Amino acid sequence: MRSMQSIDFGYPWWLSYGHLAVLGVAGALLALALALRWGGWVRVGLGVVALWSLAAVGVMHFHFNVNAKAELPTENFMRSGTGHVLDMGAGTGRSSIMVLEARPKATLVASDLFGDSFDRHFGKEGSPQARLEKNLKAAGVVDRATIATADMRKLPFEAASFDAVVSCYAMDHLSGGGSRQALQEAFRVLEPGGDFLLMVIANDGFVKFAFGPLLSHGGTRGAGWWTARAREAGFGVEEVGTPPATLYLLARKPRR
Repeated sequence: MRSMQSIDFGYPWWLSYGHLAVLGVAGALLALALALRWGGWVRVGLGVVALWSLAAVGVMHFHFNVNAKAELPTENFMRSGTGHVLDMGAGTGRSSIMVLEARPKATLVASDLFGDSFDRHFGKEGSPQARLEKNLKAAGVVDRATIATADMRKLPFEAASFDAVVSCYAMDHLSGGGSRQALQEAFRVLEPGGDFLLMVIANDGFVKFAFGPLLSHGGTRGAGWWTARAREAGFGVEEVGTPPATLYLLARKPRR
């Protein structure tokens, strides 16, 4: 049964509403500039800032709304609809809920290190595990999920213990070497023939417009880099796509 509690993914306020603050300040200064008849270039500059911040609000809420539920980017992930899934870097549960709602017969382990990176992205309020569990309950999927504390670079799970693996907006927080380790671990714990879905931030035109380089977790690592690293880990890359602000790879572990 779905909980009456609301889902709160806990992303920082500036990510969703920071541009509104800029819009308010720029709008107030522009009104003052018009009233006091400040120089034309000042008014033009403030007008540009106000228009940019208004457009950026639209980008964040309609192009990449991080505080809304995520949608599975491809129906080819885990087409059977059943199986045991590992979510590497589950955070506050956005990716876990995405998978469990799209695949209602699946079960899932939501794993995260729940360390400094979690605190930096979601704040220090309360227990990380409790916040994740609260969101799973609010989405009505907690009965099909368990929570595990784990470093994705050295997972505490046996080889071939999951039918599918997903990692969303997590591996791109690691260094290049850390990402390689995490991909190798994803390959190790996945059953032969199993699917691996990787989603990372893509600094596309809309994101660059709204935030410049601030959301470039993976730096210059693009589709070519991630595809090559997935193949190095042993995966066959089946599909690559670019939904809003995202690069995804659907990969598969070869059967024996």
